[in-house]
Amino acid sequence: MRATTTGPLIGTLAVTALLLTGCAVNEQGQGVSDLSGTIDGAGSSAQGAAQDVWIAGFQQAHGSVTVDYDPAGSGAGRDQFLAGAVSYAGSDAALAIDQTSGDVGRCAPGAGAVDLPVYLSPIVLAFNIDGVDELHLDAASVARIFSGDLDRWNDPALVALNPGAALPDARITAVHRSDDSGTTWNFTDYLHEAAPAEWPDEPDDAFPFQGEAAQGSSGIAGVIRDGVNVIGYLDASRAQGMGVASLVVGDDVVAPDAASAAAIVDVSPVEAGRAEGDLVIDIDRATDEADVYPLVLVSYVIACRQYADESEGEIVQAYLEWVASAEGQDVAADDAGSAPISDELRAKVLAVVDTIG
Repeated sequence: MRATTTGPLIGTLAVTALLLTGCAVNEQGQGVSDLSGTIDGAGSSAQGAAQDVWIAGFQQAHGSVTVDYDPAGSGAGRDQFLAGAVSYAGSDAALAIDQTSGDVGRCAPGAGAVDLPVYLSPIVLAFNIDGVDELHLDAASVARIFSGDLDRWNDPALVALNPGAALPDARITAVHRSDDSGTTWNFTDYLHEAAPAEWPDEPDDAFPFQGEAAQGSSGIAGVIRDGVNVIGYLDASRAQGMGVASLVVGDDVVAPDAASAAAIVDVSPVEAGRAEGDLVIDIDRATDEADVYPLVLVSYVIACRQYADESEGEIVQAYLEWVASAEGQDVAADDAGSAPISDELRAKVLAVVDTIG
């Protein structure tokens, strides 16, 4: 194996990350525009920090607009959108195909909804192993660790992946989410697709095995920081200062970073059966492509194609233009640790956003 790492909107929206860091989420700006009113969103907690910085930048440019976002969880966000309680939802899982058509929430009658991938983040395998600073894993070994089938750090399978590493003769503690989460769904989707023999279970928001568990990514981060010989999966933004494993992909060993995470989306097709503009990515978790990190969270903004309230549609359209813009993606990456979507994907998203009204 060879080790590799990959390391015009309204002008006033080109706000720097430094400016946004100092803004309260609902602080109104001085920017003057034709937009006025309030829109509400709810959903993915993984998107929470990114939504905060997106909202701050948007409100700075549009002084008469308020955007509220409740990071209540992906399922709650989808339910609220479908029930018409919010203008848009953030979700780590897309709507089912039959939920995107017909009369949906606040959408114009029969207009339907779309899923737009605007938030990408590596899901990392963070570890705290006595005497180990660097760790390489493949999908099969990860599946065996988290199912409990592989329970010693000096197991021959791990030694073969990490020649020269001082892996201890110690029990592995693998920590998973105790709560249902989109992160768990994406993690188990990776294992099921990339290592089906070792992980036959279908992907699910609920982790299917017993063992050490913690609430939320912050809970897993706490267990890893305080533990020893422990490993867990969490959003990359929560793994600051921790050891993070690289994954074996084909003949490469790929570290999680913005470029390698974004690359998986560009080598993956749109899910079959989706209507035009419903950009749900069928992630190719089992890819052998170089410089691609397949364990990623792709999170969506769910919006109406057309809104029953035209003024609401205008605000949602303008907000999503900012979210998907290069500037919006960059400030989210700086503040929330996400991976900016590629230029290719941005063009597809903005083409759909341009039709929202």
